[in-house]
Amino acid sequence: MQGLGSEEADGIWNAAQAAAASGDFTELYAAHGGLLWVAFDPQQARCGLFFWCDEELRELTPAGFSVRSRVYEYGGGACCATDQGAAFVNEADQQVYLLACGSGLGHEPPAAPCKLTARPDCRYGGLSFVPAWQALLAVEESHEAAGVIHRLVRIGLEGSRRVLVEGADFYADPVASADGRQLAWIEWDRPHQPWVATRLCLHEGEGSKQVLAGADHDQSLQQPRFAADDRLWVLSDRHGWWQPLCATDACEAAAGAYDAPYDHAPAPWQLGGCSYLPLEAGTMLLSRFEQGFGVLLEQAGAANERRLAADFSRFRALAADAGHYYCIAGSPSRLPAVLAIARDSGEVRILAGGELPLPAQHLPRPQPFSCPVAEDERSQGFFYAPAVQSGKPPPLLVFLHGGPTAACYPVFDPRIPFWTLRGYAVLDLNYRGSSGYGRAYRLRLAGEWGHIEVADAQAAVAHLAASDLIDPARAFIRGASAGGYTALCALAFSRVFRGGASLYGVSDPLALRQATHKFEADYLDWLIGDPLRDAQRYRARTPLLHAERIATPVIFFQGGLDAVVLPTQTEQMVAALQQRGVPVDYHLYPEERHGFRQAKNLAHALEHEWRFYCAVLSAS
Repeated sequence: MQGLGSEEADGIWNAAQAAAASGDFTELYAAHGGLLWVAFDPQQARCGLFFWCDEELRELTPAGFSVRSRVYEYGGGACCATDQGAAFVNEADQQVYLLACGSGLGHEPPAAPCKLTARPDCRYGGLSFVPAWQALLAVEESHEAAGVIHRLVRIGLEGSRRVLVEGADFYADPVASADGRQLAWIEWDRPHQPWVATRLCLHEGEGSKQVLAGADHDQSLQQPRFAADDRLWVLSDRHGWWQPLCATDACEAAAGAYDAPYDHAPAPWQLGGCSYLPLEAGTMLLSRFEQGFGVLLEQAGAANERRLAADFSRFRALAADAGHYYCIAGSPSRLPAVLAIARDSGEVRILAGGELPLPAQHLPRPQPFSCPVAEDERSQGFFYAPAVQSGKPPPLLVFLHGGPTAACYPVFDPRIPFWTLRGYAVLDLNYRGSSGYGRAYRLRLAGEWGHIEVADAQAAVAHLAASDLIDPARAFIRGASAGGYTALCALAFSRVFRGGASLYGVSDPLALRQATHKFEADYLDWLIGDPLRDAQRYRARTPLLHAERIATPVIFFQGGLDAVVLPTQTEQMVAALQQRGVPVDYHLYPEERHGFRQAKNLAHALEHEWRFYCAVLSAS
C-alpha cells in the first residue's frame, strides 16, 4: 500500500498525538473586562473553566470539578458569567455552582465554589445570567417517578429556585431582556425534534405566554436574542435556511438584510449555541455555512458586509465587547482556537489554542466534494488525498458523522492525518440529511434513514473511483453512533466495502427506540417510521436481523456507560457475526459514555482500527 512506512508515519503523527490533539473549546463569554471559556482536556477527560484578562490566563475550576451539562444527554450551556463571578454545572452531580471572585473575575484567587442547587434528581444546562434579576436562567431536567420533566427555572445567586415555565416537553435558549421584563425561549413537544419544528415564545411582565412563531409546526427556530434596543431576534428556517429573523412586527423588514440562502447555525443538538449576535446600530455579527465552509461576517444592512478571519472555516460561540469580536474558530491547518478580532481593523489575534500541529506538507487539505445521487440531488462532503502519491489509486476510508442530523466540517480533525499519512484517502461525507445545507436537505432523511445515506456512500465510492482518486476494491467505511448504524447497513446491504468500523453504533433501531432517552424517544419514528405501521421497514433496515448478509470484517468499539446506545446493542451484533465466522474485533471501554473522551481510549481505538484494516488488506 502506498504511503509512509509505519515507523515513519508514527514519527510524524501517531495515535497518541491524534488523541492529545482532540481537545476543544466549548463555550465562550465576554465579561469582566476579559473572556470566560470552557476547554476540554482529553488527557484528563475533563472540562475546565478558564478566564483570560490583561494578557493572563488562569483556570478557575477547583480540583475535582469538571464543567459539563448532561441535559438531553448532549448538554451545552454549562457556564455563564455573573456579576459575582462565574456559574457552572459540575459534571459529576449536574448541580449549579457559583465561583464568587470578589467583585468579579479579577486577579484574586477564587473562593471555593458555592452550591446553588441541591436537587440530586435534576440536571441543569443552558445557563444565562439576568443582571436585572441577579439570577440565572436554566433548563432543568428532572428525573421523576412520572418520567423526565423539563422546565425553565430561575436560580438566585443566593440559592433560591423558582419555576418560570413548564408544560412543554422540551425547552432551550432562555434569554431575558436587559430590563428583565421580557423572557423569551424556544420550546417544542414530542414527537418533533428541535431541527424540525419548534416554537418561539415570549412572556412579558405579568402577561401570559405569547407564541411568536412556530405555532403551526412549520419551522425550526433557535437562538432567540434581545438586541440593545430590546428587539427580539431569532434564527428561523421558514424560508428554507436558518436565517436571522426579527420577531418584532415593527422590524420585520430589517430581517431582509440577513436573508442570504445559507444556514447560519448547525442543528441544535446542544444548548447554549451562539452563531449570530445582534449588536448596536443595526449591526449583526454572523456565522454561516457556504457549501459547508464556515464564514464569519459583520453586516450593517444588505449592502455593507465585511468578512472576518478568512483563514478559518468554522465559527462558534460568538461574543463581543466594545473593541473586539470573539469566537471559537476552526481551521484546516490549526487546532481549535479562541480568537479576538479587532472591530475597527479586523485584525485577528489567537488568544488560546490555534497551534499548528503538522508541517504544511503533511497536512490533509479538505477538497469540496459533491456527488450526484438522484435526479436533481447531490450529496456533499470533503475529500482528503493521501499524503504521499505513488500513481496508484489509494484505499479509501469513508467517515460518517453521528447524529444523523449533524455534519462534518472542513477543519483540522486529528484522526484524518493519521490515515492520510498511512496512504489512505479519506472522504468526510455530509450525506443527505446532514445540517448546514438548508432545511430541505436536512429533512430529506425523514423516513429514509438506513437507505439514502447508504446510497450516498455507495455513490461516493463510485464517483471517486471514476476519477481514479481511489481504489474501489479497497474501500472501508466507519462511523460513530448514527454513523456506526450507517456503516453496518452499508456492510449488510451492499458489496461496496471491504470492511468497516462501528463506534457505539446502532445495530437494532427498535431496541434503541425502547431504551433511549426522552430527547430522542421519537427520533426513530421520524427517521424510519412508526414501529407498528412500518414494521417491515424496520426489519429491512436492522443490521442485527441481517447479520448473515455481512461477509466482510468489522471492528466494534463501545463505552460501558453509554446511555444512548447500550452496550448490549453492540454485543448482540458482535455475537451474531462471530457465530457466522465473520472476522470481528470488539473493544469495550468500561468508563466511557456515548462518545469517547479519554485520550488513552481515543488512541487505542484509532490504532486498533488501523491495524484491523491492515490485517484485512494483507489477508487478501
